Amino acid sequence: MSAKYLVTGGAGYVGSVVARHLLQAGHEVVVLDNLSTGFRAGVPEGASFIEGDIRDAAEWLDASFDAVLHFAAFSQVGESVVQPEKYWENNVGGTMALLAAMREAGVKRLVFSSTAATYGEPVHTPITETDPTAPTSPYGASKLAVDHMITGEATAHGLAAVSLRYFNVAGAYGSCGERHDPESHLIPLVLQVAQGRREAISVFGDDYPTPDGTCVRDYIHVADLAEAHLLALTAARPGEHLICNLGNGNGFSVREVIETVRKVTGHPIPEVVAPRRGGDPAVLVASAATAHERLGWRPSRADLADIVADAWEFTQHLAKER
Repeated sequence: MSAKYLVTGGAGYVGSVVARHLLQAGHEVVVLDNLSTGFRAGVPEGASFIEGDIRDAAEWLDASFDAVLHFAAFSQVGESVVQPEKYWENNVGGTMALLAAMREAGVKRLVFSSTAATYGEPVHTPITETDPTAPTSPYGASKLAVDHMITGEATAHGLAAVSLRYFNVAGAYGSCGERHDPESHLIPLVLQVAQGRREAISVFGDDYPTPDGTCVRDYIHVADLAEAHLLALTAARPGEHLICNLGNGNGFSVREVIETVRKVTGHPIPEVVAPRRGGDPAVLVASAATAHERLGWRPSRADLADIVADAWEFTQHLAKER
C-alpha cells in the first residue's frame, strides 16, 4: 500500500538513498533539507523538495503524512568537540521541534537515524543494544539525547519509533553517494588518493591490538541500510521505541580497506602512518541480531570489494560533473 513520508535531511548521503528506495517501493516522498550539508542534486527524481529547516517542520507537516524518517543532523565528531553548541542546537533542539510538529499533526510513526557513537568506547565486541552508552563526543551525546527524547515521546504520547544505530556506512546507490565536504570517511578518502586528489592516505596508528595493527571497523552498504529503514517503518509499534544496531557483524581493518581499494581501482595508494587519534577504539563491530529478529533484516551486500566498487563508480561519476 502506498504511503506518504517526510524524509528530513533527504538531500544528504543516507537520506537520499532511503528516499530513492521509498520511491521505488511506490511511496510518495517529501524531502525536507536546508542544504547546509546536503546537496540539491542528491534529492532523487520523483520526490518533492522543500528547502527548509526541521525547526520549522510544523509549516509543512500535516495529517496526510504516514511517518517521518529523520536524518537531518550534523555528524562530524571533530567539529562537535570544538562547536558543541551547534550540535545541541540542531540535533537536539531541531528534533525536539520536529517531535512537537509530529504531535500537533497527529503523525505517529518515526524512524530515526542514530549512530554507534552513542556507545563510545565499547566494553566488548560485537556491540549489542544493551551495552552501556557512554559517548565520547558531543555528536554522540546529542544522538543519545535524542534517543532518550524519543523513548519519552513513545511512552507519553504513543509514538511508534525505531532508532537505527549505524556503524560505518559506505558504498553508493546509483547517482546517490557520499558528497561530504569536507570528507572524513575512510573509503572516499582512499578513493581520492586513487583519483590523484590526495598524495597519500593517513593511517592513524598501526600499533593497535588487531591482526595488522590498524583499527577494525564494521562496514555496511548504504543500500542495505536503506532497506532496513523500510522494514523499520513496518516494525514500528505504538508506544514502543525499538533500538537496532545495523552492521555486517564482520570487521575490516584500515589496511584491508586500503588494499581493497588498490585492487578495485588498479591504482597504487601510498599510505603514511600517523599518530593515533584520541578516542579511536581498536575494534568497532556490531551485533545486528536485534535487527535480524525484529525487522527481518540481513545485509546482502557484505563483500568489501563490492562496497568499494560501488563507491568508486560514484566517485568517478562525480569527477565528470566537476
